[in-house]
Amino acid sequence: MEAYLEESIRLNKYLSDAGVCSRRAADKAIEEGRVLVNGKPAEMGMRIGSAYEVLFDGKPVSNADKKPVLIAYNKPVGIVCTAEKREKNNIIDHINYPERIYPIGRLDKDSNGLILLTNQGDLVNKIMRAANAHEKEYIVTVDKDIDSDFIKKMSSGVYLDELEVTTRKCQVEKLSKRTFKIVLTQGLNRQIRRMCQMLGYRVRSLKRVRIMNIELNDLQEDTYRDVTEAELKVLNKMLEGSRN
Repeated sequence: MEAYLEESIRLNKYLSDAGVCSRRAADKAIEEGRVLVNGKPAEMGMRIGSAYEVLFDGKPVSNADKKPVLIAYNKPVGIVCTAEKREKNNIIDHINYPERIYPIGRLDKDSNGLILLTNQGDLVNKIMRAANAHEKEYIVTVDKDIDSDFIKKMSSGVYLDELEVTTRKCQVEKLSKRTFKIVLTQGLNRQIRRMCQMLGYRVRSLKRVRIMNIELNDLQEDTYRDVTEAELKVLNKMLEGSRN
């Protein structure tokens, strides 16, 4: 029994490590009965060993000899950042990457720009966990001219009625009459759009150009690239001490 316990791993972590989905998505799939262990429906919180057979949506899962993958993708408007196959415009089917990967966080359907995809569950958790306060940078165009009061209020924090929360202080810089740059360290649902709406503005375009040290630069829309060794080295340094 002691040897079994030493070798066992939580099923949601096993699925995450295998590049199937995040731990949260794994828990949801387990609840929905989409995961079988040794031919029986998986149970929440269960642990498995190396000899167990795991099926996800009827397909066998293995995390043995898995090559780490981290890619940067310039997402077009209209693509949905989900691995859910029932969504016809889901990012996984659209990219059609040769290995099993999933997106790190979300970029809403109406927005475009940088999103990272990986098969490394712990990396997802460290980057996305709000308490770790990692930066994400956006270029936003709104429907009317920006004034100094708008910049001040956006940077100081905006109370969002729908979410009953005040956003964190952030960096905001005016780039032109109706365009600004904003750097967030949290990722509330449609946060920038909600912030602008509370101040009487409507977002016309929203593009993410940076996640931590990974930049979009001149990556063409609807294409992806491998994150470089140099970028990965800096990223791992920035993630030191981050909780997952």
